[in-house]
Formats: sequence, structure tokens, C-alpha cells
Amino acid sequence: MPRLYQLCALLLLVPLLAACQGDATPLPNDAYVWQRAWTPPLARALRANDDIVATWHVLGAEMDAAGRWADTAPDYAALAALRDPVVLVLRLDGRADRLDADAIEARLRERLTAWRAAGVRVGGVEIDYDCATARLPAYAALLRRLRAALDLPLSITALPTWLQSPDLDALLAVPDSSVLQVHAVLDPALGLFNPRRAAAWAGDYARRTRRPWRLALPSYGTRVAWDDAGRIVAVESERPALAPTPRDAELVAQPAVLADFSARLRQRPPAGLAGLVWFRLPTDQDQRAWSLATWRAVLTGEPLQTGLAPALSGTGATRDLLLVNRGNSDAPLPGIVRIAGDCAAADGINGYALERDGQGFYLRSIHDGLLRAHFQRNIGWLRCNDANPRLTLQP
Repeated sequence: MPRLYQLCALLLLVPLLAACQGDATPLPNDAYVWQRAWTPPLARALRANDDIVATWHVLGAEMDAAGRWADTAPDYAALAALRDPVVLVLRLDGRADRLDADAIEARLRERLTAWRAAGVRVGGVEIDYDCATARLPAYAALLRRLRAALDLPLSITALPTWLQSPDLDALLAVPDSSVLQVHAVLDPALGLFNPRRAAAWAGDYARRTRRPWRLALPSYGTRVAWDDAGRIVAVESERPALAPTPRDAELVAQPAVLADFSARLRQRPPAGLAGLVWFRLPTDQDQRAWSLATWRAVLTGEPLQTGLAPALSGTGATRDLLLVNRGNSDAPLPGIVRIAGDCAAADGINGYALERDGQGFYLRSIHDGLLRAHFQRNIGWLRCNDANPRLTLQP
């Protein structure tokens, strides 16, 4: 009889052990709304994705390096209609050496009053100050001042470079939670997001903080320019800022890489990790962010499928050459589109240039990038006697 009881107990434990090993940890998806001016497409994107986002982190005001303030112009009705309270984010330019605590607290109080008067439910405050490590003690003093003045949870964003500072522990002891940013342009050769580097930073950060923390992951692209010495001189993301230069590159967060990384986090989350925060909510007009279809697929764990193919548009000998993406995942642009057939002329546009080798014409990509799901791009034109010239995509 004892052996029978042991066998029954073992059979009962097997499903429990399998569940423990196979189930992923629920990590809520938060998202940043970082647009300064709100448009109808932004409001539509917010409403359409409220079902998969736990908390929206919404930029409310920002202070530049000289201490000047600029408020955003949110759609208060759209924010008020959300399921859950939002986090109001105050951004302080990391180049600002002096933090005027009186001015910062006054601006925060004014924004909270305005948002609440407009019907927006504010569930917390987040301070985004990407400062140098030498400024961490002064930053901690500001946070202690704000923490004492607030009747809401206080969060901050944190940088991986701060992990080298002995002052980080005292800083992280002040806010109720924090958000570690693991997307950054440190070197164009390293890209915008590196999963190994991000995992190492997350592990180190988990050992430094005793409060709940979240991980900010990228869902966008950026353009970077550098000088002759290889130093980064400008970064362009959500707002156009750069004139064309011979030394620039498009850095893109690849959806498949981020989908795999977030899935691994859910299987083995670092200690204290309370969720993910995606930067940023895309819209149909945002050309440097994932498509909404891809964004939803990654956040919900839906399998990604790319459907990239070449196509010809028009009639007659001269036709437009298109790239079409019929999948649900934004796809990396092909490096080469080779043209085979009886073609007398061709040219490239929108990031592609015409070249020729022993095999014939081909279009070469000038910049890396993504073709958004359910979108198409005109990349050139052909003049051919063949009704159906052969078009081949190469990495």
C-alpha cells in the first residue's frame, strides 16, 4: 500500500512539474506614447491597442538642456477613455547640468492638475533623465524631493552606463520602480539593439535594484550620422533632423529578434522584472517604427510571417518595380534586386541605386531598413521587351 500511495503522489506531481517548466511568466506589455503632437492616426492606434497594453507611459512635458519647457498636446479625450490609468512622463534633457527642483516640481504639479482636470486618470509619474553617471547624486536628490511631494507612485528610466557607478544603488532606492533602457546607439556597428548585450545588462541590473523594474524594448528605427573619426554627431528617430550625409546609416530593431528576446525573458525572467515597456506606439504615418500589424503580433506572441516579393506595376515596356510585403511582419529590405531578361534600361529610387555586373542589371540598397507589413514600396522602373522579366531578391 505505501508504494501505491507514492505512485499516486508521483502521478499527481508530473502535470504540476510540466506546467512549471513549460509555462511562461506573465510579463505585462506597457508602451510609450512619445509623440509631441497628437494626430488622428495616433488616437486611433491608442484605442485599437488598449486591449493588449497594460499601462501607457505618455510624454507630458520635456525640459531642454537650457531649462526651457515644452508641453505636449495630447488628445485628452483619448487618454480619458483608456481602460486603466496612465503614467505621466516628464523628460529632462540629459545634457542639462543643473536641475532646478522648484521649477521641475512646479511643472509636474501643473501637468498633473491639467491632465486630471481634463478627465485623464493618472496612475503614476515617470522621470526620464538620461544623464551622465557623475550627475546621479544630484538626480537622487531631485527624486527624493519629488517622492516626498507626490501622492502617486514614482518611476524613473535608467541607462546601462549607470551600472558602472557606485551611486546607482542610492538612486534606485528612491523611486518605487524603474525602467531599464536596453536600446541605444553606442556604436553604429553594434546596431540599435543587441540581445546578448541587453540580456547581460538586464542580469546586472536585477542584482543592483531591490524594487520592481521593467525593461524598455525598441520597436522603431533610427538614422545615425558620424564624423570622419567615427564619432556619432546626430541621431534622428521620431522627428526629421538630418540632412543627407555620406556617413549615415539606418539602424532598425528587427521584429523577429525582439520577438525571440521577449519570449526568452518570459521563460526565464531576471529577478524583480515586472514587465516590458515598448518604445514606441507606432501609427500608420510613423515611418521609423514597426507597422501596427507587426507591433501587435510581437506583443501578443503571434508567429511572425514575412511575405516579401517583387512585383511590376503598369503596362507597356516601361513599368514600375515594387517591393510588396503581404505578411504580418515587417521585413528587412533586400540588399539586391536582380533583373534578368531583355531589358534595355532601368533605374532605382527610394533607397535603391542601379548597378550592373556580368550577370546584368540589379538594384542595390543604399540604406538598411524595413518594409512594413501590408505595405509596398516603389524602388525603381524597368524598360523591357520581356513581358515577365525575372526578378530575384538577395540579402
